[in-house]
Amino acid sequence: MTPVFRLARTLKSFAPTTGRRLARDKSGLALLEFAFSMPLVLMIGLYGIETANLALINLKVSQIALNLADNASRVGLLNNVNIEQLREVDMNDVLQAARNQGANIGLTTNGRIIVSSLETDSTGTQRIHWQRCLGQKPGTGYDSSYGTTTVTAGTTTDPADAGTLAPSGMGDAGQQVNAPVKGGVMFVEVNYLYQPVVGNWLFGTSRIHYVASYVVRDNRDFTQIYNPSPAATRMTCDKYPA
Repeated sequence: MTPVFRLARTLKSFAPTTGRRLARDKSGLALLEFAFSMPLVLMIGLYGIETANLALINLKVSQIALNLADNASRVGLLNNVNIEQLREVDMNDVLQAARNQGANIGLTTNGRIIVSSLETDSTGTQRIHWQRCLGQKPGTGYDSSYGTTTVTAGTTTDPADAGTLAPSGMGDAGQQVNAPVKGGVMFVEVNYLYQPVVGNWLFGTSRIHYVASYVVRDNRDFTQIYNPSPAATRMTCDKYPA
């Protein structure tokens, strides 16, 4: 009998036994099920991680906007007649605080912060007197969405630097903020390009936008932002520092 013929007979005799044994074998069942379900579980996990991170970043950006508006409405130096004078160094300090709060998400690298002083004179006329900005992102969606003013506005007592009229106030239609008569409101806009954890393929490109406002609660001098010697750098909105 040739070797080939003997091998064929041996395989034929083993075939029924081997087939029945394989049919009863369940040792790889769990691994097989995991292989089929792993892509779905992975997608659900990534979606959950990205959703949670997006929610946390929204919370952080909204809190930065609120804190910045609150701080900007409080800062200043009282002069000898108990009138608060807002200085450039004060605005730089509150912007630095916002920068520090957003450092771990790259807020000033991937976003833009705008602080506007919305003021009303004795006739009830509203204006954006001055603005100060921080952040490197330029253009539509990152620069102010509710009105701009000149770079020099608010830097002197010259009436020509009185700012830009804002008859409806600042904010989205139907939700505008108005300053009290002969008073002011610190209106803050924060725009941030969301940096995803797992990539843009899940949620796409997302811009986070929040606004906040606080009425100036002290007896502030609204004529200008003072800049006594040694002069501080004015964070005007023609600059895009990180």
